[in-house]
Amino acid sequence: MQKQQENLSIKHTNGIGKEEWGLPEEVTSVEEMVRLYRDGKISEDEFRRFRLQHGMYGSRLSKDYTMVRVKVPAGILYPEQLTRLAKLSEDFSIGSVHVTTRQNIQMHWVYLDDAPAVERGLVEVGLTTREACGNTVRNVVCSPFAGICRNEPFDVTPYAKALARFFLRNPMCQNLPRKFKFNFACCDEHSYARIADVGLVPVVKDGADSDGRVVRGFRIYIGGGLGPASYLAELLEEFTPEDMLLPTCMAVIRLFDRLGDREKVHRNRMRYLVHDMGFEKFRDLVLKERRIVLMTRSVLARLHIREASIDAPDTDDIDLLELKPFNAPDGFHRWVKSNVMDQKQKGYAVVFVPLPAGDVTARQLRALASICREFSHEGCVITTPTQGFAIRWVMKSRLVELYKRLSEAGLANYGALSIASVVGCTSTTSCNLAITNAHRLAKEIRSRLIELGLDMDDALSDTTIKISGCPNSCGQHMIATIGFFGAAVRINNSLTPAYNMLLGGKVGKDNALGRIVARVPARRIIDVILRLIDVYRKERVDGERFASWIDRILEGKGTGNIKNVDDLKLIIEEASRLPSPAEDPESYMDYGSDSRFIVRTARGECAA
Repeated sequence: MQKQQENLSIKHTNGIGKEEWGLPEEVTSVEEMVRLYRDGKISEDEFRRFRLQHGMYGSRLSKDYTMVRVKVPAGILYPEQLTRLAKLSEDFSIGSVHVTTRQNIQMHWVYLDDAPAVERGLVEVGLTTREACGNTVRNVVCSPFAGICRNEPFDVTPYAKALARFFLRNPMCQNLPRKFKFNFACCDEHSYARIADVGLVPVVKDGADSDGRVVRGFRIYIGGGLGPASYLAELLEEFTPEDMLLPTCMAVIRLFDRLGDREKVHRNRMRYLVHDMGFEKFRDLVLKERRIVLMTRSVLARLHIREASIDAPDTDDIDLLELKPFNAPDGFHRWVKSNVMDQKQKGYAVVFVPLPAGDVTARQLRALASICREFSHEGCVITTPTQGFAIRWVMKSRLVELYKRLSEAGLANYGALSIASVVGCTSTTSCNLAITNAHRLAKEIRSRLIELGLDMDDALSDTTIKISGCPNSCGQHMIATIGFFGAAVRINNSLTPAYNMLLGGKVGKDNALGRIVARVPARRIIDVILRLIDVYRKERVDGERFASWIDRILEGKGTGNIKNVDDLKLIIEEASRLPSPAEDPESYMDYGSDSRFIVRTARGECAA
């Protein structure tokens, strides 16, 4: 235990500090287990448990290929890591990687026998796949705004990294009833805290210690999560001091390990335990367990937190709204409006790089590594919950240069901070559980919205569209303004790819889960979205935003022709109608397919 505590300290280089997450000996373990499996000396189930613990998830309908998930605590990636991911994706995958909503990196269709070589390449640059899958603590998510947000009381990044370090390979969480997730927010506005098993929002108390100094702490939410049954996490207590962060998290995990349901595969996430027991009872158990943790630990278990400092030069402040460089390249102002935000640090901006459904090629990763070295004063990029990258600490005076470099790499896509930032899980491109191709649909929607210039509409800027290929919510459809999850329906006596449509989900201070309102054929999703926007523009009051209008309609407070959700359903139904299969056979095919729609699923490993 003492050795583990000593390993919690953070190595600092430039800015937030590079961590070494991988262990060389784990490469040897992967090599040995793959060999034993191929030789028939261990069972399918034994090998499944091992590979999931080491970030290898089964590929769709194939035992010879795997998805390799790279754990990226707090979403932090350095240039040499981006370059290595590029090489590994070319040598052993499909020449691209996928950024997930939980800030991981995934390499798809890796031949199983090549997995040890991939693992070795990752460890050499400080990365790991350990516990990226399986029933343990998954990647610790941290807001990409942490450290630069105007509203944050303090930077939570060091806390997220230290917590990730403490639980990585920790014996107490290697065989939980199900996966377990931590989300760190920087503030209420940029918060995904209430959709995790444990969500943490930083707060401070003035004059709380004996010397009258500010004391840091957290609002800790517990029991949230998305899926076929979704729940928002509830507040444990108003203020948890920072020295109680680790004991509280340990207490929650110990309770889940002891009381969680290991029998019912579809009800063994912690949110079901909290819901079935009742939050108040579970809350009391957590506080009691925390006292036991504090009394019984054999050594002082602490998170060793060191503040980050960015070595960046002083610069004159430039308001983005007034940024009008002479002879700016085509598209620059549109890019700034939809992809760039001021940091709290004077003269610096964060630049978001949206990726269509989270996909980025090896060539683009190499370009991003070079751009990061040249333009980011913290020397890294951050993966985002919207499946993109954030380049932070960029001098505003260099934004034109940066835009040109991104354009050359095909990375100056519009719409990161707009309705066009459409999220889509990998779905039928790789997942055993997927019913429909949400991945391709997300790209199609994004392309159409950009084509129509809707990324420039301020009234749509806080509108989100998120899509999953099944009910499991890898695409986080439950927290979208407009959400979809895959289904199959029979229309005109023909099996048809479709989506259940939800409205009214949101994250942040007013976190809410979406409400299912309709089922829409896949080929009519874009028509339905555009029809809703058209109706909204006719019905809105006093310039209200689209998301606010949706909330008002769901509450039955419409003032125009659309009074309530039933009126809205009629609009959706009209826009969803399909011609007969004889008239338009393509309408009955899924995106990315030129053949008749067939539902093909296999055993999933989310709960393996």
